[in-house]
Amino acid sequence: MKQTAVEWLFNQIKKDIIGIEYDYADELKQAKEMEKEQMIDAAYEFMGTNFDPNKGRAEQYYNETYGGNK
Repeated sequence: MKQTAVEWLFNQIKKDIIGIEYDYADELKQAKEMEKEQMIDAAYEFMGTNFDPNKGRAEQYYNETYGGNK
């Protein structure tokens, strides 16, 4: 399974802030959801609206490639 840019950035930041007692789980979840929507929208635009009017295949691609909502 591939790693998204948001996951990579979070892991880099987490390395630098060890010892800080703040949980970024909510922020990470929100950022990953935003990134997912952007990726689905981009795939949808690439495929064209006549090809997949409900974005199902674009979301399927995301889920298969990045594991859906981890």
